[in-house]
Amino acid sequence: MKYCFGVDVGGTTVKMGLFEENGTILDKWEIVTHTEEEGKAILPDISASILEKIKEKKLNKDDIAGIGVGVPAPVTEEGIVDGSANLGWNYKNVRKELEELTGMHAEIGNDANVAALGEMWKGGGAGQKNMVMVTLGTGVGGGIIIGGRVLTGAHGAGGEIGHICVNYEETDSCGCGNHGCLEQYTSATGIVRLAKKKLENETRNTMLNIESVSAKDVFDAVKAGDEVAIEIAEVFGRYLGHGLANLAAVADPAVFVIGGGVSKAGEVLIPYIQKPYLERAFFADKDVKFALATLGNDAGICGAAKLVLGD
Repeated sequence: MKYCFGVDVGGTTVKMGLFEENGTILDKWEIVTHTEEEGKAILPDISASILEKIKEKKLNKDDIAGIGVGVPAPVTEEGIVDGSANLGWNYKNVRKELEELTGMHAEIGNDANVAALGEMWKGGGAGQKNMVMVTLGTGVGGGIIIGGRVLTGAHGAGGEIGHICVNYEETDSCGCGNHGCLEQYTSATGIVRLAKKKLENETRNTMLNIESVSAKDVFDAVKAGDEVAIEIAEVFGRYLGHGLANLAAVADPAVFVIGGGVSKAGEVLIPYIQKPYLERAFFADKDVKFALATLGNDAGICGAAKLVLGD
């Protein structure tokens, strides 16, 4: 029996999992992410935790296929990170350093791309080899899988779908410095932004409160039939559906998997995205399916394990 480790590095904690090669999770745990001093302790801490787990489980190093790692930054195919604000890293050859620390093979990927790989393997995209994962959280991330492999790109920035421009008239800046990015309308913060703009001039009765509105509030109100909330959801869906139609013309996925905190609203999201998608989609892409992510917090460690295990 072969085993591997999946590691999902976040700014606060590092999630870790021990897997059998068929994808069964044998154990999962977390350690604190020590980002101080440019994150110099992060990889040594991960290595120590993995080596301790091997000892605890009485495993033989020869039976470990490797360690897969997802990190919140662009990652080159060589496993190099050229800066990560969340971790304090500047230039770091993550693969080389982790292999030297553990004596085991390592594969490194961007966290959103790795989560997409997890959803393709064990989640909402199971059974498909061509998939786009859309992560709607504080920002908008994504991962593009073509032929079962993550699209990394020349700079490790493949799948940064939150920064597709969907509004050329926008004057407010996105966090990336550009204007009119998908993230400005379809992230949790983007939905709140849409809601507040709408509520400024709204005279109809609504469940939404301009002072405290959240993305969850919007979709809870949609479920309750609130007209104002439904109109906000339609604007959100139009931006996302049209953006994904553009993406489908390039990537030609079989399925879009919707994940992140916003996806917890559930199936109510799908029609708001799918209808405008179909309005703009190239004829060959009309039958693309939409599904919700199913792995939750395990997507990262599952995808990281799959990085190592390959096809």
